[in-house]
Formats: sequence, structure tokens, C-alpha cells
Amino acid sequence: MTAIDYDSRIPNNVDLASDRRLQRALEKWQPAYLDWWRSVGPQVFADKEVYLRTAISTEPGGWANFGYVRMPEYRWGIFLADAEPDRRIPAGDHAGEPVWQQVPGEYRNALKRIIVVQADTEPASVEQQRWLAETGPSLYDVRNLFQVNVEEGRHLWAMVYLLHGWFGRDGRDEADELLARRSGDADKPRILDAFNQPCSDWLTFHCFTCFTDRDGKFQLGALAESAFDPLSRTTRFMLTEEAHHLFVGESGLERIIRRGAQLAKADPNGDARDQGGIDLPTIQRYVNYWFCYSLDLFGAEISTNAADYFATGLKGRWREARDYEDHRALDGVAVLPTVEDGRLVDTEVPLRNAMNELLRRDYVRDCERVVRRWNQVLEDEGFSFRFKLPSTRFFRRQGIYAGHFFDPEGNLIDEATWEARKDEWLPSASDRAWVAHLMQPVREPGKMANWIAAPRKGIHGKPLDFEYVRLD
Repeated sequence: MTAIDYDSRIPNNVDLASDRRLQRALEKWQPAYLDWWRSVGPQVFADKEVYLRTAISTEPGGWANFGYVRMPEYRWGIFLADAEPDRRIPAGDHAGEPVWQQVPGEYRNALKRIIVVQADTEPASVEQQRWLAETGPSLYDVRNLFQVNVEEGRHLWAMVYLLHGWFGRDGRDEADELLARRSGDADKPRILDAFNQPCSDWLTFHCFTCFTDRDGKFQLGALAESAFDPLSRTTRFMLTEEAHHLFVGESGLERIIRRGAQLAKADPNGDARDQGGIDLPTIQRYVNYWFCYSLDLFGAEISTNAADYFATGLKGRWREARDYEDHRALDGVAVLPTVEDGRLVDTEVPLRNAMNELLRRDYVRDCERVVRRWNQVLEDEGFSFRFKLPSTRFFRRQGIYAGHFFDPEGNLIDEATWEARKDEWLPSASDRAWVAHLMQPVREPGKMANWIAAPRKGIHGKPLDFEYVRLD
């Protein structure tokens, strides 16, 4: 295990002090990062003490320290998982060869692009959520929001380290651009569309952390299989932190669902809205929206870029080294329903060209597991309503289904039917207005807004009425 040096200006476990050029470059970037954080990071309780975890090692289990921190004073740093002795390239044409410690010249631009796109998502989500604490349903939830925010900031540092360390002036310029783009900006938006969508309420936040951060889990998992070992080691530790972000979303939605069911049972007409809650059909529409937006983040179902990334070893499949025996994928095919002459026809696609789709399918299976847990909550509450993920063809803006219209079951429909029924399937203006009007802050320790159930337990063994954010 490599210890993390917190005596340095930039905490790290990569012996940054031994590379003075890189250290100076990152120390020059650091003030710009802090300016970005103050200007478009969390804008509420920005200087309050928050009960946060900070990485103190990269060893699995017990790697974090908990304590009060003011977010601008959080010690963002560069942490890589320990190197695997004699690690070999897991997949592609170079499978079985030693992993790379330097970037092969012929793959430099492709690898830089992969890192930049991943890096751009990290500050984007912080920007999307910068005002959310103003309407936090509890101090417990506000603290979880801030934990997600500071770790997304650290994930940005992880990617910037790679750009500075291995890509020279081009990498430094890209790192500067990461602080220049803004989520939702008309002139310099973030690269991926999901990270330009507003996140102005807590139902959206929990959907985002459940579904969009789960995309991040699978993207990081594919990069953890990379032949470029510094990227693999970086993303392996990022996955350790990412697990909490998924917990926030998954458990947050579970609490909203549980409370919606409880309030519906308490209402003479079975209407959670009449009791000041969020009804289950509205939650389903938000789930549909964010699940489908997140599906687009995997890229086109049929992709020569994805084939090239796999062939060169820049990315692998989810758990490539552990779960696959054939690491070259030269012979297999994937069957994809494609639209031909107004109907769906099964089409065989060479396996390498379907790598985005294979990763998306792993993601969908993980989301289905989450939905089963929510439906168990409804069964426990005595409700017949069940949540269901829509078809991966529904509401798509990228890939082979973009430009076509499908219902949630994946059936082709015409545009007129879509326009007539889309408010049944996606959040309507009235849904968004209802959710927005519920967003009133609750700031007494241990208390929750009426529309969300209390969590089963507190954080790090603390009680629910613990002062997770010190407001005085």
C-alpha cells in the first residue's frame, strides 16, 4: 500500500515531489480549480463545517477518515490504487502483453479524448447541483450531497493529473478547458448532454445519482481494464468513492418511494399529492427520463470507435479480466433490433462494434437489480404498484434509435402518438411544478421533509439527529 502524503500542497500517493515539473504545473492549476469551486461549486453553506470523509489510504476497507471540514478547505488530491505486480493487458489485440506505463504515440489522441470526456463529467455534476442545498430535505441529505460534490471534484483532479502527466502542453490546455466549460451554458456547454440538464430539485438529484452516476460506474469499470496502467489505477480508486454516490441515489429514491406509498395509504383517495408527497406514477416518469438520458451516455449501439478502443486495449468490457475467457472478441456477434422500413428487424453486429451496447446491457442489469429492491419496498408497504424500467429504445437521442418514436415497451409508434402520450411517460410541466413546490428546506437535525422517509441509519455510525452540517 502506498501512503497518501497530506503534508504536500497537493495530497497524493504518486510521489509528486519527485517530478518537479509536474508538481509545478499542477500547483499552477490548483488556484484556478479553487476559483472554479468557489464560483460554481456549492453556493449554500459553502463555508460551514460539514461531516465529510477524506481518503487517507487506497487500501480496501478503512480507507477514509471522517470529520468536520469546510468544503473550500477540503484536501483534494491525486490517489491511485496500488499497482498490480506484472499486470498484463486484459483485452484487445495486445491482450497478454505488459501494460503500458507511457502512452504509445499512435494511441495518444484517442486516449486523451477518452480522459477528457470522462473528466468533463466530474465538474459538470457539481455545477448542476450547486444550489440544491438551499432546499435540502434534511441535514443528512445535504451532507450526502456535499460528499458527492467534493468527491466529484477529486475525480476531476484524478483526470487532470493524467492530462498533465502524460500529454504535455495539449494536456495542460485540456485541463484549463475543463474549468472553462459550464453545465448548460449556451456557448461553452459540457460535452455530454445529460450533464447540461438542470438539477434543481431533490427527486432529480436522486435520479441523477442513481442512474447517471451508475453510468459513471460502468464507464470507470471499462477504463479500469485499460492497457494504460496509470488510467487503470486511477479509475480503480475512483470506483471506491463512486459506490457512495450510487448509494445516495438508490437509497434516496427508495425513501421517496416508501414515503409516497405511506402518504397514499393515509389519504382517503389514495393520493400522495393530497398528503404533500410525490405520487408513485410521477416518480416512475422521472425514472424513465433519467434512465433513458443515462443510456445515451454509453454511445452508439454500433460504433467503430468502440471497436477501436477495445482493439487497442484503451478500454475493456465490464470486469473484462475476471468475467471473460475470450479477450479478443474477434469472432462473436451481438444481435440488435434495428429499424428498417418502419419495423424492427434483428441485425447481427460484429462483437467489437457492439462494445458500447455490451456495456449498456451490463448497466441495465444493474439498474434492474435496483428496481427489484424498490418493488420489494412497495410489497412491504402493501402496494400493488410496481416500478419498471422502460425499453432501451424509449426516449433516445443518441444511437440507432434516435429520430424514431417508441413507447416504454419499445414498440414503434408515430410522432402524433408520441406527442399525445409523452406526458404519460415523462415528467410533465405540472409534475415538475408539483415537485418544485415541495422543495422546502428542513434544517433541524434529525428532521425530514414530509415527502421523503427517514433513512434506516445515519452516517458512519452517527445517529440521524447528528449535526451533519454545523449551521452556527
